[in-house]
Amino acid sequence: MSDGLAKRILTIIVLSLSAGCQPATHDEQWPLMKIEKDFAQAVLNNDVEAIGKVLADDWVIVNADGGVIDKARFLSVIKAGTLVHDEMELDDMRVRVYRDSAVVTTITTAKGNFMGEAFATRERATDFFIRQDGKWQCVFSQLTRFNKKEAAN
Repeated sequence: MSDGLAKRILTIIVLSLSAGCQPATHDEQWPLMKIEKDFAQAVLNNDVEAIGKVLADDWVIVNADGGVIDKARFLSVIKAGTLVHDEMELDDMRVRVYRDSAVVTTITTAKGNFMGEAFATRERATDFFIRQDGKWQCVFSQLTRFNKKEAAN
């Protein structure tokens, strides 16, 4: 194969792969940012119904301690009042859309009560969404606790 043909094939491959990885536009990012903000408000309100609408049936979260919690368990502790949030702030939100999937990262500062014990956390949250029938649903979340006061950019 000639060098010219190899370069053209490589260029076509790179362009094909990058077509699905273009930076998301504001119009693509905005609905996901709104979902994240509405979700945080629903958690603050202990609104199990609103929370459940955002999460896919098979959603799981890997918490900052490495534990895996499924949707039913998560909703049950909120409904029972075992987990209550008094504060939840989202900062440094970043949204990346890849056709019908998206990754949203935020720095989440939260305060509340879990099983009768007060907590305060600062974590990097990563949510993975899929779009089905025009509707975004979160299918996976991961929390990473900061060991330092301030996050590195």
